[in-house]
Amino acid sequence: MTFIVWFAMLGTVLLLLALSSSYLRWMPVTTSLVCLGLGMALSSPGLGFLHLEVAEASGWLEHLTEVAVLFSLFFSGLKLRLPLRSRAWRTALLLAGPVMVLCIAGVSLTLHYLLDLSWGAAVLIGAILAPTDPVLATLVQVSDAQDDDPVRFSLSGEAGLNDGVAFPFVILGLILQQSDTQPWLSEWLIKDMLWAVASGVLCGYWMGRGLGKLTLYLRTRNEDSTVSPNDYLALALVALAYVVAESLQGYGFLAVFAAGLGLRQAEVQTSAGPLEPAAEHLVQPVVGHQHLAPELAVKGNVKELDESQVAAGIMLGDMLAFGSLVERAMEVFLVTLLGVVLLEHWDWRALYIGGALFIVIRPLSVLILSSGGSLKLLQRGLLGWLGIRGVGSLYYLFYALNHGLATPLAGESTDLVLSVVALSILMHGLSVQPLISRYTAWKARCG
Repeated sequence: MTFIVWFAMLGTVLLLLALSSSYLRWMPVTTSLVCLGLGMALSSPGLGFLHLEVAEASGWLEHLTEVAVLFSLFFSGLKLRLPLRSRAWRTALLLAGPVMVLCIAGVSLTLHYLLDLSWGAAVLIGAILAPTDPVLATLVQVSDAQDDDPVRFSLSGEAGLNDGVAFPFVILGLILQQSDTQPWLSEWLIKDMLWAVASGVLCGYWMGRGLGKLTLYLRTRNEDSTVSPNDYLALALVALAYVVAESLQGYGFLAVFAAGLGLRQAEVQTSAGPLEPAAEHLVQPVVGHQHLAPELAVKGNVKELDESQVAAGIMLGDMLAFGSLVERAMEVFLVTLLGVVLLEHWDWRALYIGGALFIVIRPLSVLILSSGGSLKLLQRGLLGWLGIRGVGSLYYLFYALNHGLATPLAGESTDLVLSVVALSILMHGLSVQPLISRYTAWKARCG
């Protein structure tokens, strides 16, 4: 009966979203906010249909959230087409590096001095809440590979990078709350920070770029651009980049994001540079193209393109369509799960932590560190506000619960993290559409 109830829940939520989509698009709410409310309504304190013990389910929840983040990171990297020397990448690195560290420090200080938590617990929760989310932030990220808006691109790059960069600080928090007497600092700095970050990025990028070039070469040589299963290739690259990076003791999250970037660079070379239109905008594969004749399998001016561009367009078009489906399904299920457990784990102190992080710490960090750059004040303000927390933070919470988080701290950490993530979904979910609409209008006025 448990499986039937949960399956019925998923079907009900999806049906409600499908039937109400034409109304929701005119309202200042996101799909995540609707799913959160539906989960709360179906939970034990609500209508009483669903119940979930987080402590007992933390094992499979860790793997489920991990898979959701991995897919989202890969397809986020696949959309980022600007060259690495672009100013937008500098801003993304600033957000994923110095800004994130300042956020960890600010939240840690707030937790230690306001809530009287130990330094280990404060650093751990600060690191869990530090990364912005690639799963729930689709409205503020690039819409496709042609989108070079500096705000959207920077937020997309940040979400792709900091879900991996936050990992060493989560490990640091776990070390601190377990023991403060062992000579751990040099090992943590060399192994968990420098080596794990660098090896994850490098092996993922070159795997993605190498396999992308090899795939396009084989498909061009064998003239099978329209029949190859591109979703298989996406799954294979996500899995292999993650496994290879973890085998090298690198961060799999960074490797998978970098693999998406590398695969995109293979397409850029095929298209003769980043200033040319993305291949998937020149060639759109028809549904079921694997079973059609080549001349019927795609839409677009195929006769004006060479075989490698056609192969790249079909490959990336299929991958991005598959990724969009996976991301939306994961978002619906995981945010509804958050709603199911939220009322039983709500902690009012999250108002202080969330308020400090969303209203003070991140906006000030962005404004201070990005001063003197090419971004306007409005753009910097949007970057400061639109730091949405979500599935990435949930993954790190479940990882900590399953990797040595002390029992007395586990319940408190769970309550605070779930509550702050829910606050982010609420606050950012209500504000993101009006803000993006005004920003789009401002860009149109400024030319």
